[in-house]
Amino acid sequence: MRVVLRNLSKTFNERRSALEALAPISLDIAPGEFVAFVGPSGCGKSTLLRLIADQLVPSTGEIWLDSQSPTVQRAHKAIGWMAQNPALLPWATVLDNVRLPLHVNRQHNRAAPTPEALLALTGLTEFATTYPGTLSGGMQQRVALARTLATGARLWLMDEPFAALDELTREALTDEVLRLWQEVGATVLWVTHNITEAIRLANRLVVMSSRPGEIRAVFPVPLPYARDATSPEVIALVRDVRKALAA
Repeated sequence: MRVVLRNLSKTFNERRSALEALAPISLDIAPGEFVAFVGPSGCGKSTLLRLIADQLVPSTGEIWLDSQSPTVQRAHKAIGWMAQNPALLPWATVLDNVRLPLHVNRQHNRAAPTPEALLALTGLTEFATTYPGTLSGGMQQRVALARTLATGARLWLMDEPFAALDELTREALTDEVLRLWQEVGATVLWVTHNITEAIRLANRLVVMSSRPGEIRAVFPVPLPYARDATSPEVIALVRDVRKALAA
């Protein structure tokens, strides 16, 4: 899915004042591209994803998803969303949690992996009848990832999905996302505070300024996968991104 942002901004109007969360930004994201957004807390990264997901209404500007509005694409279940909180139903099994999107406005004309196939893809087959409360945080996020993919969404919006996990689990799950993205070919917008993680995953890295958030710099990442975080190329890019953040 192609994502086009034109002069997009968001201001939250409080009772006595207005909070400008996102300054006007413009960006073109190609179909199948993996774009990571980094920036200080409160710079509008999550607000940007919520605008694209049709959870917020822009103050100015336009959003086009394959020449359609976010409202249309959301109704077509073409947008997948994943955040830090897996938000699983505690009374439903792992398999039933993954099946859930198929029971809500199901799109019968779209090819998508079966829930059982998604459990296999994410290493959850043996946990199909397990309840979320018995799983570790990393396993719960695997379930949330499988559920995100259940509708065959062509756009994945990932708002720091693994930020609350320990480093080893986080690295394992980001490798899993990378593998699934390469298999599925969806467009991915990934918000993170972790620069190295962004470089390991993304085709492009967008650096946001402090509030009101605007695009400060865009860095292509022309390195082959899998990327070694200790390589001179990655270390140099991390240094450049840090300089852009500090400017």
